[in-house]
Amino acid sequence: MYTEFVMVLIFSFFAEVFFQGKWIDKMHSLKIEQVVKLYGPSWHEKTKAGTPTMGGIIFIPVFLISIYAGSFLSPDVNFSLLAKIALYPLLAAAVGLLDDWLKYSRKSSDGLKSMEKLILQIIVTVPWAVWVTPDSLMLLPMISIPRYFGIALITFAGVGLQNAVNVTDGLDGLVAGSVLISLLGALSILGGEASVLISIGSAAGICIGFLWHNSNPASVFMGDVGSHFFAGLLLSLCVVSGVFLFIIPISFIFGLEMISVVVQIVSIRKFNKKIFLMSPVHHHFEMLGWKETHIVVRFWIIHALGMLLLIQLLFLLFFLV
Repeated sequence: MYTEFVMVLIFSFFAEVFFQGKWIDKMHSLKIEQVVKLYGPSWHEKTKAGTPTMGGIIFIPVFLISIYAGSFLSPDVNFSLLAKIALYPLLAAAVGLLDDWLKYSRKSSDGLKSMEKLILQIIVTVPWAVWVTPDSLMLLPMISIPRYFGIALITFAGVGLQNAVNVTDGLDGLVAGSVLISLLGALSILGGEASVLISIGSAAGICIGFLWHNSNPASVFMGDVGSHFFAGLLLSLCVVSGVFLFIIPISFIFGLEMISVVVQIVSIRKFNKKIFLMSPVHHHFEMLGWKETHIVVRFWIIHALGMLLLIQLLFLLFFLV
């Protein structure tokens, strides 16, 4: 079965490298470029502005083609399960694409308003959650909750993760590398079913292929469409595999980044004081003078170690129960 995983990964890697290269050329010709966020470090106006964006659009066809091709390699593929895995990343990516397009059309770093984006994220998450949630949602083997609580929990996690991955996407290679680490962690705990294995292989190949173009200095950014796609995929893998709580360890670094934003906002509004020089926390280290490449690699390391620690804690919880 792992032969299929490797073949799908290699296929999606080369497809991503090739088509992302074509996308970069097209974006240059159309002058569709990154508009730097006003609340980021001031030097990003020089180092990030002008770089093509919305590279995450390429993730969608590469993912769909590679999992379809991979389905022919294994007689054990469950197409219903494959559809459940694939649909949510596509729905989440649609919200991100709308946000990206509004930014481009307005030539601004502002796309959807926060409330508009939240409502759309809920709209695309709830129907999928209703579809995939059984009579009881398995949090871990032998641990479950009633269906309606499960739908609410999946919706909360889906919306939260879309925003968490999005705020993490501020440095070259940070999200793609972190998602790759998450997928390797998912492979070790979720990779027993052919449909899940093929999906992880396809996404891992996409991450590696995107890093080919997105490593510092980046030739393209994934945009909200890409960050939303990855968020949706990580959640769908955990939900359909019947171990929902494993979304916590494989989203470790994204959770830390989101928490840093929340803590910063609360501290400013309640105490008129900053905890970080700038949030999300990767910008804090930029303001301290750390090199971008150092921050990215160190965050990858923290993510891997944090994920391993939380996986072990969940296994201990399972055995205690």
